[in-house]
Amino acid sequence: MRGILLAAGAMSVLLGGTAAWADSIDGDWCSVQGKTLAINGPQIDTPGGSRIQGLYDRHGFIYTVPAAEPDEGKQVRMVLVNDNTMQMTVGEGATELQTWRRCRPGIS
Repeated sequence: MRGILLAAGAMSVLLGGTAAWADSIDGDWCSVQGKTLAINGPQIDTPGGSRIQGLYDRHGFIYTVPAAEPDEGKQVRMVLVNDNTMQMTVGEGATELQTWRRCRPGIS
């Protein structure tokens, strides 16, 4: 009986860790246009290939597009919608929402 309780406790810790990771904007994201980005805390690998720092929140991220990338100087805002979906706007007062999904394993 004790072994079953220990195993159940270990599983809850493992599953709890997985759920906590999924409930954050961290990770690899893919757009329907084939662009990718990766967020790891305050660090982002932008769709244009730059690695920069931004303003990180567990459910959101903001950065300014670096020089030599499309939309240079514009502010990008991202908000986590659910575990596998994120929405992005590019530019001050932007009304167009881009929907991004978590990349499948092996794509980043």
